[in-house]
Amino acid sequence: MDRISFQLFLLMSLAVCLLGERVASGDETSINFRPADTSSPRSTLKEFIDASNEIYDCIRENQFLDRNSNEFRAIALRMLDCLDQRDLPEFASEQRAAEVAICLKEILDRADLPPYAEIPGIEEIKDDDETLSRWRIPGTRITIARVDEGAQKHEYLFSRETVDNATGYYEDVKSFPYRTTEPKTTPGFYNWYYSSPGSHLISPVINKLPLAFRNQFLGMAVWKWPALILSSVVAVLLMVLIYRIHFKLTNLWKDRNTVLYSLTIVFPVLAMLTPLLVSYLVKDLLVIRGIPYYIIDFSALFVSLIAAMYVVFALSNRVAEIIITSPRINRQGLNAQLIRIVSRLMSLVLAVVVFLIGGQYLGIKLITLLASAGIGGLAIALAAQDTLKTLFGTIMLMADKPFRVGERIQFNKYDGFVEDIGLRSTRVRLLTGNLVTIPNDELARFDIENITRRPHIRRKANIKIPLDTPRE
Repeated sequence: MDRISFQLFLLMSLAVCLLGERVASGDETSINFRPADTSSPRSTLKEFIDASNEIYDCIRENQFLDRNSNEFRAIALRMLDCLDQRDLPEFASEQRAAEVAICLKEILDRADLPPYAEIPGIEEIKDDDETLSRWRIPGTRITIARVDEGAQKHEYLFSRETVDNATGYYEDVKSFPYRTTEPKTTPGFYNWYYSSPGSHLISPVINKLPLAFRNQFLGMAVWKWPALILSSVVAVLLMVLIYRIHFKLTNLWKDRNTVLYSLTIVFPVLAMLTPLLVSYLVKDLLVIRGIPYYIIDFSALFVSLIAAMYVVFALSNRVAEIIITSPRINRQGLNAQLIRIVSRLMSLVLAVVVFLIGGQYLGIKLITLLASAGIGGLAIALAAQDTLKTLFGTIMLMADKPFRVGERIQFNKYDGFVEDIGLRSTRVRLLTGNLVTIPNDELARFDIENITRRPHIRRKANIKIPLDTPRE
């Protein structure tokens, strides 16, 4: 078989495999991901209760629920479509919305709901659209309100106030008995939500644990606390180990091998991903809920954000060193130092951008972030006045380029050869052999005479000629 025929055979085999896989999963892809009907308070309440009951039936039948399955997501999305989620923080919107939905279902299961026919429907809205902007479920503090702006305009959703206070409302009624009339209730839904694992491998084990281990302690099932503490400790130790290896290899290869030094960027990236791995473990495997989840998830994302800012600085340093390796650039010269300064300034700007974007994702308002950045920048500027003066003096020297490493200069009362030009100071070896280190901001204020760059040497002398010397 020649090469072309072999390639065609591989393509045909791949096509057959993909077709068979699609046929095998045809029942899963045919699941209807329709949005919830939220055209009236009646339809919103009915959609929410029906979707919650469907999820509960799946749990009772299988003793485990695969949260990543299309069937579950289709039902869960209909349930979450009934909530006004505009005030939820982006980083935890899905988890927070799911917790709110469970609490609302538990509250509704304890309330005497009116028949669906007595709840305002699409007919009443058509007759009097302006007056029916809010409807409170009798006997509860739960409100279904019409949205007047945004992508869900004119839809009836559980209101912002209800979403914000759902967990508190549930705490007030959780000791009440379940309703015995229609619609159907879901006893134990809240406890299952907080105690169930996210893996079908450990679900049978958890279900066999004594009730004391499945009960809640400080907002989380008892069996999840050891797993959470262990994963957090391992993550911290792993990050410390990664950074120690990074600093050691960076110091080893920075001036010896540019390629190996550049590859050490892998370690800060791994450190940045470690908190995200913990967040995934908490969310999808341990399935930690409530306040502990928000604290862990927020902390993990915040640490990852700080680590991402460090990655920006580390990457800019490596890019600068790669540029400086050019044979046209003297590693100890002013051009090299200018490249390093520019790269650090650019990395500072990028780090601020990363901080602002990440802060918004964590739910911190942009005005608060800008104010914090401004106050922090002012504090740093006041605390580092001398450093900033030296930095600007370095920039002035690099812009004027009055000397280079190896050149002989005279300034103030000193005369010697330039040995090193740093970001903070310049070292000059005097003709007497002494080494002088002078800050760049002071050096920039002196009149500098560069002796090395003179085109010729001028010698001045008095030649005495006798008076009787002939003209010739």
